[in-house]
Amino acid sequence: MDNSSNFDENSSVDQNDHSLTETAGYSPISGDSFATRRTNSESEVSNFSEPIDDYSCASVEPSPSRWTGTKAGGSQASLSRLGMKQRNQRHSLDDKPDVLDILESELEMMRERFAKLLLGEDMSGGGKGVCTAVTVSNSITNLYATVFGQNLKLEPLKPEKKVMWKREMNCLLSVCEYIVEFAPTAQYLDDGTIVEMMTSRPRSDIYINLPALQKLDTMLIEILDSFDDTEFWYAEQGSISGNTTRSRGGSFRKIVQRKDEKWWLPVPCVHPGGLSSKSRKHLIEKRDCANQIHKASMAINSSVLAEMDVPDTYMANLPKSGRAIVGDIIYRCMSASDKFSPDRLLESLKISSEHEALELADRVESSMYTWRRKACLSHSKSSWNKVKELMAETDRIDKNYVLAEKAESLLFCLKQRYPELSQTSLDTCKIQYNRDVGKAILESYSRVLEGLAFNIVAWIEDVLYADKSMRNQDV
Repeated sequence: MDNSSNFDENSSVDQNDHSLTETAGYSPISGDSFATRRTNSESEVSNFSEPIDDYSCASVEPSPSRWTGTKAGGSQASLSRLGMKQRNQRHSLDDKPDVLDILESELEMMRERFAKLLLGEDMSGGGKGVCTAVTVSNSITNLYATVFGQNLKLEPLKPEKKVMWKREMNCLLSVCEYIVEFAPTAQYLDDGTIVEMMTSRPRSDIYINLPALQKLDTMLIEILDSFDDTEFWYAEQGSISGNTTRSRGGSFRKIVQRKDEKWWLPVPCVHPGGLSSKSRKHLIEKRDCANQIHKASMAINSSVLAEMDVPDTYMANLPKSGRAIVGDIIYRCMSASDKFSPDRLLESLKISSEHEALELADRVESSMYTWRRKACLSHSKSSWNKVKELMAETDRIDKNYVLAEKAESLLFCLKQRYPELSQTSLDTCKIQYNRDVGKAILESYSRVLEGLAFNIVAWIEDVLYADKSMRNQDV
């Protein structure tokens, strides 16, 4: 793979995560920038806005391009794409020095981002940087923060921001063009002989999920573009009642009332009498559409995280006792001889906030892996992949196995009851230690789209609430 071929221009690192409330300043380079939670508005912006794929794999095998055929010249053609563009535009735009200055600036930006990728976010050059997968994930997160970080209203994206988003996401996603798998294919020779040859094709998870995410991306941009001429407007400052709408200060899955301290958020305003029926219908349609996009992005993100390997570090740091993790009350319910009911247990716990639900999810998940490890303790194999293989051989009557199964059902029920939950500690750990570039791209791309979709739903709810308030005043 030729990395330099795929990155025309990149974005610069900007402020905070999505378009929620607080926007942090330009964050310095740090090794822990992967911690994103589930597109949490409070999360730090990852530090490298632009990734390129990993080191050039300089292989004799030709790399595929654009999901199709594998021609040896494909990589070279791709490699020279930027240079050809620059030269052609130079010849045609000799009388436009401003345009040439822009092209030079973008080329310089691309060089900078490419250098940062190769350095792995270690600007000292000492080889202590993070892996390519984490760098790419950080770059997508940073690009999202740069483009959407200051967007707090239902309005079309600024043209320059839209161009930046499309251009640089195309660069980042172009890495996937070179992530392939080999499959046997029948080839017919001139003499009629049939031989089996190994040919490359796009990796199945990327082939299925990436086009879907790109479609969802386009739909979200179209939703924002549809609000160019509206019957509502925004007041930049003003008091916000405690009954207003959704908070933009927590997880992108969380739906809570706005807090009084978020007074600086723009407040939607409508004319006396409320919105017209046409405008209200349009808002409801776009809200439902964005809500479906949010669910689809969430499903893709969850499936990608589930496919990531559990890091050995996570397994090594698990407590030895599952009972100590979940506590005596939950343990007694799970170890009781009668039929275990996760729903009844959750109702008895009376969880009152997302924070409590997330803390419980972390504890239950840790205990589940602790009991699974104990169930396989008699075997001498320690890696998690081998543990999964051994689980099928484990006696189903084993107490630790039964407890692990109950913990899994409790965790599943908890996530079903609280779908707005942020990523668990295990999910964050998976992102940190993931080395698969394709999975890193799918995870980060689905995560930022999930956040944007959630924000759009919240903004529409704000406007609908203001409309309802104004109509009620006239009654």
